[in-house]
Amino acid sequence: MMHTKIRYLLGTVSILLLSPGVASAQGPGMSFLPGISASPTVFIVGLIILAVVLARSLVGILNLFFLEQESLASIERRHPYMPSARTVIGTAFVTMLLILFSFRTISGIAPFDGPNGWIHASVTLAAFGVAAVVSQVFWPSESRQYIFGGVMGTIITFALIGFERAILSTQLGQDPFAVTFGLVCLIIAWRFLFGPWHPRVKAFVLATFIFWVAVHIIFRESYTERLAHMLAAMIALIPAVIWCLLFLGYHRQRLSMVFLMFFSGIISTAPILLYDKILRSGLELQFFLFRIVPQSFTQSSNSFVAGRLGDGFSGYQSTILATLVSFLLVGLIEEMSKFWVLKESGSTSFRSIDDVIQLGIIVAIGFAFAENVLNPNYFLLFVKEHLVGQPDWSGFLGNFFGRSILTTMVHIVSTGVLGYYLGLSMFTDSILRDEEVAGTPVFMPRFLHYFFRLPEEEVFRREMLIFGVTIAILLHGLFNFLVTLPSLLPGNPRTIGDLVGASESSFLHYIAILVIPALFYVVGGFWLLSAMFANEQNTKTRAVGNPRRRSVCVEAVA
Repeated sequence: MMHTKIRYLLGTVSILLLSPGVASAQGPGMSFLPGISASPTVFIVGLIILAVVLARSLVGILNLFFLEQESLASIERRHPYMPSARTVIGTAFVTMLLILFSFRTISGIAPFDGPNGWIHASVTLAAFGVAAVVSQVFWPSESRQYIFGGVMGTIITFALIGFERAILSTQLGQDPFAVTFGLVCLIIAWRFLFGPWHPRVKAFVLATFIFWVAVHIIFRESYTERLAHMLAAMIALIPAVIWCLLFLGYHRQRLSMVFLMFFSGIISTAPILLYDKILRSGLELQFFLFRIVPQSFTQSSNSFVAGRLGDGFSGYQSTILATLVSFLLVGLIEEMSKFWVLKESGSTSFRSIDDVIQLGIIVAIGFAFAENVLNPNYFLLFVKEHLVGQPDWSGFLGNFFGRSILTTMVHIVSTGVLGYYLGLSMFTDSILRDEEVAGTPVFMPRFLHYFFRLPEEEVFRREMLIFGVTIAILLHGLFNFLVTLPSLLPGNPRTIGDLVGASESSFLHYIAILVIPALFYVVGGFWLLSAMFANEQNTKTRAVGNPRRRSVCVEAVA
């Protein structure tokens, strides 16, 4: 049995290893790969074989996932581990499409670009193949999921990078068909990144994505930039781990879910980073019926305030109001991105409101970690200015603790509150039953149900989502605004004494203005989250299912 398994694995890996060689065979026909021709028949057969192997792995994982959730009769009817022809063909088609896009774009992804890029790709593929064989021999039951996650994460990463490069291309950016097709493919590949897999598999897919993106970024930098980036990542990881351990102390979570949420938080920075890259590229995205001209948040806010609200405000007031609107727009994009990855990654694993709050906080910590590393004005700048060359530990530690504590806590509080309201919306049926038992029915759902015949559960669910998103955006945007406000005021006051015009001898000159938002978000935010975790209703285990629809009939009044 063991020899048969080893032969099967060696055959599979041989197919993977021979793919570059088959693709580079000289002969008439295809040019899917830049500068390389291949026999169409051989190339397509190789892709089909690889697609079938991935399809088998996917079906096996899905069968293992659903075995504990269905009856024995259902299992016998479904014949586990025997996928239907439609499943194999559909999976093979989608897989081949992604592989083709991956092969087409791999030459532009570091370290696989340049004249020796395919040598690097072949060596990397061989190393993954050997690792897959070894893991299958020694850990046959666990390794298949990780092999599948690594392969799938690699393919999706190359596809996403390829679509992003195509959209940002000056030539394609002016072609409506290319832009539309590229954005649709980008959205599909992005959605496929958060596929319906087990949390352990999904976490490994996201980890593979993050690994390849990090390699792509680092290999394109100079030695000095690369060293600074790696130092910044290692330093930023320290407060991230401490924050995770602090909030995981309330109750334990599965390690796979913690990693999944942390990786999801890192990836949730992608939308705003993509928009920033499109903005800096200066492209105007042409569609069939309209055109998108990206503007900075400051430009958009200034245009909005000047065009809609400018008559009632002076130039100075308009500047302050435009800054507030700009930060609210940033908060909207960031909080909606975190909300989406939280819901997509953990909706099947939440069992209580505490779960949603806690894992939402892990998403926020992952987002803050990625922001600290990727933004050139944060940890990367601190490392370059205070550690590279002549060390300045006082300046470095001051900036380090400011970013690690204050700004990270802003993300934690905002997304923690959002997680609380998301939990209320997910467990609507159970919560409304508890309210009925306690004799305290919620007002707005009952009111809209009575007068407009709207289902109470649906009204309550949407109400909680709107509240959660709105509060998270306000908390996030107001902090950024309060931190920036002193630089907008006359004289640029830095202390409370400067702000109120106190005498030179007043102790208010020793209190920085930033102390106010720091106390509100760090002390007040920590107290608020602790109160949420201590609430017995939030710790209660609840079931997620179809909402119980109440009758819209109203009893006749005698």
